[in-house]
Amino acid sequence: MAPETCPNPSGLPYPDFASVPTPCYVVDEDRLEWNLRILRSVQDRAGCRILLALKGFSMFSVFPLVGRYLAGIAASSPFEARLGREEMGKEVHVYSPAFSDADFDALLGLCDHIVFNSISQWQRFGPRVAAANRESGRARPIECGLRVNPERSVVGTPIYDPCAPGSRLGLVRQGLDTALAIDPGVLDGLDGLHVHALCEQGVEPLEQVVEAVKARFGDLLPRMKWLNLGGGHHITRPDYDVDRLVRLLSGLRDRYGVQLYLEPGEAIALQTGFLVASVLDLVDGDPPVAILDTSAACHMPDVLEMPYRPAILGAGLPGEGPWTCRLGGPTCLAGDVAGDYSFPAPLVPGDRLVFCDMAHYTMVKNNTFNGVNLPSIALASRAEGVRVLRRFGYDDYRTRLS
Repeated sequence: MAPETCPNPSGLPYPDFASVPTPCYVVDEDRLEWNLRILRSVQDRAGCRILLALKGFSMFSVFPLVGRYLAGIAASSPFEARLGREEMGKEVHVYSPAFSDADFDALLGLCDHIVFNSISQWQRFGPRVAAANRESGRARPIECGLRVNPERSVVGTPIYDPCAPGSRLGLVRQGLDTALAIDPGVLDGLDGLHVHALCEQGVEPLEQVVEAVKARFGDLLPRMKWLNLGGGHHITRPDYDVDRLVRLLSGLRDRYGVQLYLEPGEAIALQTGFLVASVLDLVDGDPPVAILDTSAACHMPDVLEMPYRPAILGAGLPGEGPWTCRLGGPTCLAGDVAGDYSFPAPLVPGDRLVFCDMAHYTMVKNNTFNGVNLPSIALASRAEGVRVLRRFGYDDYRTRLS
């Protein structure tokens, strides 16, 4: 039999995948809590605050669990901010490359931190924050920050690199100096700086980014209350050097006297979710193609966008096992292919396949191209077994259109 290729750092048993309809996302609550314990240990040891970035994982049925361990959520829109406020009820931090008037007005009643992408956005909306703080009598005023770009590129895939040349994300030091030359008090009223430069990475690239932040913006940090180091931190990956991260964060906190924030998305949900699919048909070819009821294009789009080849329980690399085939989806897109895999025996219609690490950037990015239905959503735990929380149908497809 081909070897199992799905990492299982928690060592927990797998849920009963035979009990769910297909296709179906299954999130394992026990695996999720395993990750959350690691993240809380970082919070406790480093004195930082960790937020769940909803852009990566927005399964609100587990927000009460997440809220027992983490400080709150990081949002990029009024919808995400509202979901975090209503379903978790802890800190809500918001950043967007640009805010519209309508979105900003909605956010004022939802968030605790607002991060601006430019000086012009800060100048436009900062007075509204100050007015809202005065008028609402909030016990905790909304705090404002500015996203800066340390110009230290550490991400290999350009589409995911926030610090790539010409990036629209964050202000470079030259632009900031130009604004300061025009108005030396342009930063007055700002509470923090925000930096996001990583994507699925360890602590070593973060160290490089931190050094760049010190070099370009270190003179500003003593006047700030907080520094947000964004997301992309794979803290719950087995080979992540957590002790090194704690030392780095503790050193930053002690040197500049700032509250530190991290806002990972993947680290919360890493290796906690699965996508269960069924084989619909086999097409002759070299290699043969198994048509599934799940689609890379619709249900796991990062497989095509990143791109990457997801692991499957009990499957191996092409040629590693006795029988190799290609796995394709049910859409008319020619490239709707998850990859080539080997199996202990030829697949037949009705066989079930379990794709691993399917909690993050799946439910938040899936779509109904070709009218393909969305996967059901299930939650599993050793205490309660597998519970299907949501099934989708025609109305979910129709109401996205007009």
